Amino acid sequence: MSPLITNDAVVLGILMSILIFVFRTAKSPHPFWKKFYKVVPTLLLCYFIPSILNSAGIISGENSRLYFVASRYLLPTSLVLLTISIDLQEIRKLGSKALIMFFAGTFGIIIGGPVAILIMSYFAPSIVGGIGPDAVWRGLATVAGSWIGGGANQVAMKEVFSVSDPLFSAMIAVDVVVANIWMAFLLYGAGIHTRLDTWLKGDTSAISHLQKKIEDYRAQISRIPDLTDAITVVGVGFGVTAISHYLSDIIAPWIQQNADYLEKFSLTSGFFWIIVFATTIALILSFTPLRRLEGVGASRYGSVFLYILVATIGMKMDLLAIFDNPGFFLIGIIWMAIHALILIGVAKWIRAPFFFLAVGSQANVGGAASAPIVASAFHPALAPVGVLLAVFGYAVGTYGAWICGIIMQFASY
Repeated sequence: MSPLITNDAVVLGILMSILIFVFRTAKSPHPFWKKFYKVVPTLLLCYFIPSILNSAGIISGENSRLYFVASRYLLPTSLVLLTISIDLQEIRKLGSKALIMFFAGTFGIIIGGPVAILIMSYFAPSIVGGIGPDAVWRGLATVAGSWIGGGANQVAMKEVFSVSDPLFSAMIAVDVVVANIWMAFLLYGAGIHTRLDTWLKGDTSAISHLQKKIEDYRAQISRIPDLTDAITVVGVGFGVTAISHYLSDIIAPWIQQNADYLEKFSLTSGFFWIIVFATTIALILSFTPLRRLEGVGASRYGSVFLYILVATIGMKMDLLAIFDNPGFFLIGIIWMAIHALILIGVAKWIRAPFFFLAVGSQANVGGAASAPIVASAFHPALAPVGVLLAVFGYAVGTYGAWICGIIMQFASY
């Protein structure tokens, strides 16, 4: 069914109006809004309201090109502007807990799929059945590819396990809806991370130190920007994005033609290279005088672009899709719950702060498009941590998903 509004210019206006409404009410002195935003994080609302409009058929994330534009143009530009003032030495001081939580998340996905199949086989064995290309475990292997790596890994699993097109379409819905619901939980957790850190007994000293250092640096170089400053900030951001696209258009096709075996590492994905080049160039620029662009609000511009991306991601979630294949979604929910329990257990064990749990999880499940969003929910300066961990996800996604698929095959019989 066609959505009520199909013109992307109108849809963009609606999304921007939602952002205005959320940010204005979040700053409102009215007692109702003060109480409301103590419970509901700002970022979560920017994400959830568009999903309601999509589910109600008012707008459509599937028919709109806004997510593509936001993810290909605004996301890399945002990452440049959020990264350009970063202190790489301080990020290194965050330690090994970030990597431990990332791999705990990967392990949770690999184990969670087979366990979810075993649990469902006791209650509804027909749901996890199927033969040949329609075998449910094959379709779930593509979800594992997405949840450990990304879209390229997901497509790779479709080919490796010969998944039928109808089953693959159903699994894409499971992937998108369950992953987005989980992201909503993580965003909510980011809003109450102080309480969660106390419960986890997480050591947040390195994160707090990095945040304070960034804030002190901003205060030191801050000044009122003029038009030249604003154009310079935006120009540098989109300029680096342009270079990233140019280099991606060269290297991705070259690898596809000359080293197609590297596809399993997502190295033939143009989007992968755009994100890698944008982040790498921005890290290099952080050692130059351009680092002082933070003084005229570089990270604020980056945050604006990131929030637009958040709204377009929310617009892609259709909560009503759950009713199309409820059994498949139940498997996905059990699977994600196992992933979450393993992360919580490891975080408790090593006393990792919730930031590492959330970003480690989203670097797996969401990839480079949403890991920096979750990271920036804690502090804009932490967005690059999400990107760096997401790159690991792309690298191990195909291998992890293949192992998960093989185990799920055994669990299905």
